Amino acid sequence: MTMGSISFREHIAWHPDAPSEPTSTIVLTSPGRRFVDLRIFKSGPNGEQDLHGTDRLEWGIAGTSSSSMIPDGKGGEIRHSRWKHWIDSRTAEPENAADEGDMFPQEGELTLEKGRMVNPATGKECDYEELWRDVDPQPVADGKDVEYVVLQFEDESSRARGEVVWLGRFCQGISKVGESVTAERWEWKDEGWRRTVHQYFGNFVADMPGM
Repeated sequence: MTMGSISFREHIAWHPDAPSEPTSTIVLTSPGRRFVDLRIFKSGPNGEQDLHGTDRLEWGIAGTSSSSMIPDGKGGEIRHSRWKHWIDSRTAEPENAADEGDMFPQEGELTLEKGRMVNPATGKECDYEELWRDVDPQPVADGKDVEYVVLQFEDESSRARGEVVWLGRFCQGISKVGESVTAERWEWKDEGWRRTVHQYFGNFVADMPGM
């Protein structure tokens, strides 16, 4: 992962249900393995399509990831990945919410992640599968290098944490102050930065890519 990775989720399947993708999910991972994972519902309670507001964040996570090779039970090896949470929109104890899964390469540069965790819709633990499409980061202008920035802040007295990962043409950030969560996604489009997601429960870094 020389320049980090950008991962788009194609679907999720909670066994025994069929695969579906109710969210716009993108994970930005820096070369140093710090990530911001934002999962935004594509439509709101009343069917609205706007990705801005206060009720569309399905899950927001920030932290660090790691991978290792483990036996696949068939005489070979498979990549096992683990994501250690530093910010988690669902819990006040993110350190206890780390998740992990086995990564199975698929055709067309896709990866099928298999694991087991709590289904938020039922509150019960079950097997799951997620299909991911990884793309290489691209520079914002031809002939330039891919830029990346990782920002973090923490204030223990106010129970505040925040993290931003800017990687090529994408930038995502999440902050949590007490129980209040704010998340944003920015994308480089038409020769400029566009805020494509803004889930707010307070103030966040203004104009994130410009800092």
